[in-house]
Amino acid sequence: MELNRASGVILHPTSLPSPDGIGDLGPDAYRWTDFLSRSGCQLWQVLPLGPTGYADSPYQCFSAFAGNPYLISATILLDQGLLAKTDLRDRPNFPLEEVDYGPVIQWKIKLLQRSFDHFRKTASSGLKAEFEKFKDTCKDWLAPYTIFMAIKQTRGGGSWSEWPEPLRKREQKALARFAKDSQEAIEFQSYQQFIFHRQWAALRDYAHEKGIRIIGDIPIFVAYDSADVWMNKDLFYLDEEGYPEVVAGVPPDYFSATGQLWGNPLYKWDVHQADGYQWWLSRLKAVLSQVDIVRLDHFRGFEAYWEVPFGNENAVIGRWVKGPGEGFLDVVKEQLGELPIIAEDLGVITEPVLKMRDKYNLPGMKILQFAFASDPDDDFLPHNYPLNCVAYTGTHDNNTTRGWYESAPEREQDFCRRYLARSGHDIAWSMIRALWGSVADWVLAPMQDVLSLGSWARMNFPGTSSGNWIWRMHPDAISESITQRLHETNYLYGRLPQAEKDAIYKAFLEDTKGRVLPH
Repeated sequence: MELNRASGVILHPTSLPSPDGIGDLGPDAYRWTDFLSRSGCQLWQVLPLGPTGYADSPYQCFSAFAGNPYLISATILLDQGLLAKTDLRDRPNFPLEEVDYGPVIQWKIKLLQRSFDHFRKTASSGLKAEFEKFKDTCKDWLAPYTIFMAIKQTRGGGSWSEWPEPLRKREQKALARFAKDSQEAIEFQSYQQFIFHRQWAALRDYAHEKGIRIIGDIPIFVAYDSADVWMNKDLFYLDEEGYPEVVAGVPPDYFSATGQLWGNPLYKWDVHQADGYQWWLSRLKAVLSQVDIVRLDHFRGFEAYWEVPFGNENAVIGRWVKGPGEGFLDVVKEQLGELPIIAEDLGVITEPVLKMRDKYNLPGMKILQFAFASDPDDDFLPHNYPLNCVAYTGTHDNNTTRGWYESAPEREQDFCRRYLARSGHDIAWSMIRALWGSVADWVLAPMQDVLSLGSWARMNFPGTSSGNWIWRMHPDAISESITQRLHETNYLYGRLPQAEKDAIYKAFLEDTKGRVLPH
């Protein structure tokens, strides 16, 4: 993937302002895109966009193909006649700077059900035809997902492993009977996906008009309680009753002394290989229909992954098992052509992983917060970056930069101050400037760092299952001074779009015409 010198910001849509307790794809998402454009940024990075399940994590979704219905904008539905003003009169008073998922989910489901009622009664024939076309186009993943979610709804939200055996094992007579008895519930699930994909496509097109490319995220593993596993049990290491035999994780590392026990079921890669990795190709195509580039999370897992026996309390005990390796990427490249992939190559990385990454010319990741625990030879220091990399102050898994600095050991703080030649007073922006000035082709910072926020605004604490994914940006957070500061940083370090750089230089020449410039 060819990279041009550019910058961007990480902000998941749930963190946007909105009146409904969670960020959505409505007016504030468009204002956000305008901010990126006006600040000279060309990249917007998001987390996985799927329907969240366990602990509200975007990395534990009910489907690798579906969208998150809680991101649907009620404001747009109102503008399109798919909600009435009276439908919003009982809107709760939600906190501005965090997502309270319990009340939010109840409210959004209520709104979406009201919208579905409007759609059935008043939608134009054209919109209904568009809905039918969507269902037909996406039927391969939509049909199993919608019946999966409808069953889950009738079973009180419980995991599919707790369903009656005929449904758990997908016996055709039981599924047909359920589908006949639950047509409206299944249709409601289809409607939510139709509206999500419609709203996201409109926002993505607007971002493209503004010169913004969207970086998405593909977790290597999928959630156990998902339509993907329920529908494709033969692709995973499950026992006869459908329970995992082994699960995913990572051994002890920078983030956790006991490793991270993710708990996702592991792939039977030989089965995937036998059919040409069709499920994976479908997954990649689905995500790339929504975004322009994907961060392939836990890239090293394609070379070797950490296998933990099911039932273990942590990920300390496990073993490395060979993944599909280059054979997988060869098939992907043959089917998709250019690989618009960022390799998430953090953690314990071996020579075979680097070889696989470099063979396909995939940019790896650099995290500036990691740079100060070592010495000037540390690979995460900007003067050691290669051009072909994507560099971050931190990611969604890190503390905010200000929070990191305030809690770092004195030795790391001292090295950081000496390296940056700064006092540490404005640490987030000092690190942004250092990153932007590096040779890395792409550089990004979480919006929390652009706003210089402390630890309270952290997005995720790896290894924990509560208190994550809740941060929201205050509606008044983006000021003109922040926009101009980011634009100036993009200008100084050559990261503006080429057309804007050309316009600035042309204006400079016009301004200096007829005058002698000092040498």
